Order: sequence, then C-alpha cells, then structure tokens
Amino acid sequence: MKNSVDFIGINHYSTTYAKDCTNSSCSATENRAIQGFVGTVGERDGVLIGEITAMGGSYVVPRGMQEIANHIKIQYSNKPMFITENGYSSPDVREQRVIELMNDVKRVEFHARYLAHLAKSIREGADVRGYFIWSLMDCYQWNLGYNVRFGLYYVDRQTLTRIPKLSARWYKNFLTNNSKHVYK
Repeated sequence: MKNSVDFIGINHYSTTYAKDCTNSSCSATENRAIQGFVGTVGERDGVLIGEITAMGGSYVVPRGMQEIANHIKIQYSNKPMFITENGYSSPDVREQRVIELMNDVKRVEFHARYLAHLAKSIREGADVRGYFIWSLMDCYQWNLGYNVRFGLYYVDRQTLTRIPKLSARWYKNFLTNNSKHVYK
C-alpha cells in the first residue's frame, strides 16, 4: 500500500470546530454512526467561526484551505493535491430577485479569499496541482435540491438558459491574469 496513491483530491467547503462527545451526548440530530464521538460546531464561546452560508452548518473560513493543504503536505509526504471541489452556496430566490443572483459578490469574495490562502500554502511548499470550483452552473444539490445555488452560471429553470454571473467573469479574469506562465 505504501506509495500507492498518485494524488490526493480534496473537497473543501468549510471549516468547523471539533466537539468532544465521548462522555456526553452531542445534539440528537447529529449522526453518531458517521461522526463517532466527535461533533462539529461552528461556534465557540458564542462566536461564529465565520459567516454562515446557505448550506446550513457551512461557514466561510478561508484559512481552512491553507490549513488543510499544509496538513496534507506534512501528513502525507506532500503528495500532489487537487482541490476537487470548493464553492460558495447562496440561497435560491424568486424571479424578481434574479439580479441579486447575477451580482454574486459574496461568491467572488469567497473564491478570492480561499485562493489567496491556497496560494500561501503553495508558497510554503504544498504541491497543489489544480483547483476546481463547485460548480460551473447552478445545479441540483443531492441533499438540498434546488434550494441553494453554487454555480458561476445562473440557470433559468424554466428555459434552461445559462447566463454568466459576476463570479464567472471574475474567475475568467483571474485565470487569464494569473496563469500566463504556468506549464509553458
């Protein structure tokens, strides 16, 4: 098994605190079969770890990206890493508020901040080979259906028309201006 992994894929959306549930019961809604005796919480001493997103229990904590990449670098002998999913969830809104979905400033800020922390980790030696945004288009989320939107492109569910959001234009600009000399 040693050295049988070519790369590590990381899906990273949020960071939370760990809560010891060994000698006490955590929330009845938590799934002990999955979480064991550790719960995850988004606040400590009444202070949230970051801004909460439309995906309940998910917080904006950009430093978490740097911390997980650095952890993988140390723990797994700096195997090549790909950030296979990273995204910001915004709530779905009624048609009259589509303009708000199109001007997704918080998604732009999310990716800019997460990428800045990922860049710090790369400068510290983490072997990060790729970064993939979740998701290209608004899509059906397996546990929340159409109640949240992650996409860089707005999808009109009646016509299936796809329209680039502010974040799509920002990301195109980011890639154009920050990858000119990569792998030439």
